[in-house]
Amino acid sequence: MPQLLLVAYLVALALTAFWPAPVDAGLAPLLETVTRHFPVVTHARVEFAANIALFVPIGVLLPMMMPRTLVLPVALVATVAIESTQALLLDARVPSVLDIIANTTGACVGLLALEAFRRVRRRHQRVTRAVSWPPR
Repeated sequence: MPQLLLVAYLVALALTAFWPAPVDAGLAPLLETVTRHFPVVTHARVEFAANIALFVPIGVLLPMMMPRTLVLPVALVATVAIESTQALLLDARVPSVLDIIANTTGACVGLLALEAFRRVRRRHQRVTRAVSWPPR
């Protein structure tokens, strides 16, 4: 199941990353309204947060299929490849080092969230076994 989710995610990521025009272009009026009412919510901050969120699934799905120690290097190489492709082939896209930082951070957040989930699940399983002791 994680493999199928990863494939679906990678298709969505490729469409988002390699779309000829910025994918958030249609949201400009909404972002302008939000930033006018909440000046702390800038376009740059929203874009940075979106790039983090975009790579969280990598941090969750890849450790289910490969060693955890490879997840962040894979995320870093993938995002550098995306930004490089945008720089070389997509005139309307603006590659950024901040995108590389945000995407890698997103993979790290996903990895940490998965680890936290696994720890809570293991703790719950230990408590459940202790409560049901002795077995019937």
